[in-house]
Amino acid sequence: MSSAARLDFIRPAIRDLDGYTPGEQPQDQRYIKLNTNENPYPPSPRVIDAVRACAAETLRLYPDPMANVLRDKAAEVYGFERDEILAGNGSDDLLAMIVRACVGPGDRVVYPSPTYSLYDTLVAIGGGEAVRVPFGPDYRLPAGLAEAGGRVTFLCNPNAPSGTLVPVREIAALSARLAGLLVVDEAYVDFADENALGLVRTRDNVVVLRSFSKSFSLAGLRIGLAFARAELINELIKVKDSYNLSRAGIAAAVAALEDHAWMQANVRRVRATRERLTVALRAQGFVVPPSQANFVLARRPGQSLQGTYEQLKARGILVRYFATAGLADAMRISVGTDDEIGRLLEALREIPA
Repeated sequence: MSSAARLDFIRPAIRDLDGYTPGEQPQDQRYIKLNTNENPYPPSPRVIDAVRACAAETLRLYPDPMANVLRDKAAEVYGFERDEILAGNGSDDLLAMIVRACVGPGDRVVYPSPTYSLYDTLVAIGGGEAVRVPFGPDYRLPAGLAEAGGRVTFLCNPNAPSGTLVPVREIAALSARLAGLLVVDEAYVDFADENALGLVRTRDNVVVLRSFSKSFSLAGLRIGLAFARAELINELIKVKDSYNLSRAGIAAAVAALEDHAWMQANVRRVRATRERLTVALRAQGFVVPPSQANFVLARRPGQSLQGTYEQLKARGILVRYFATAGLADAMRISVGTDDEIGRLLEALREIPA
């Protein structure tokens, strides 16, 4: 039996992996990697020390299945109770729990579009109906989200791939109009001017997700947090994988929260470079929405940027190109170091518009 025949029970691919194409993630230092929104700066030295300390005989033991030391530290830092917080293997894990707990065959899941591609995948796996409400060109919160009747509504804020931010007052108004659950996916919010975490205290249908991958520079350890009313967190625990965080991941996350100032210093550096990048791209004729994330979306409306993406790749610079309707005229560019962004801008000047 051929390999193809043995795999014919696998469903066709339903996801264009965000920022990842097989064979396009070289670790070779000759490449400047601006395609997966990683932080260009290292995590706190306390994190490195915490991970090293995990390399001990205790690795033979399972981690705490509830990651309670992390939940306690997060409760202290963010001003919540332990039972209002759940830890996940990245915020993707938490998104999967939400769909597993809330979405069955035919249930509507609503979100603005374009946005984070994993939502499509999770809805398809859960047998739900994805209802995509198009963003306008200014990426303001689109009308009709509440009226779409979602059992769950996702809002990536700041949004990927646009980097734009919906004001918290508009999110609060949306949550009041929804009969179902509102999940505010704040993976990039530490780079933004405001966040929706306070809504958890006033709205019983709001879940806010956070990631350690971006601002805390821990993409390689996969850590996320969900904040919600204790009753809702308890329901998510029922569908959680048994040991979804490693001992090293838990220790690293606690250490990162203990050195919040280190993260904030890195965020300030990224925000400053983001501003420089935005101004320079606009000067080169790109349309760039105001970003509140650690990336920008650079567009030449009506003009495919696949050629630009390929020429940058040939020069050893990786950015994210979307070969999809509505985004073919855009590239998403992660904010790297000042030197990396300087080399990107120099390369773009060499490439014909």
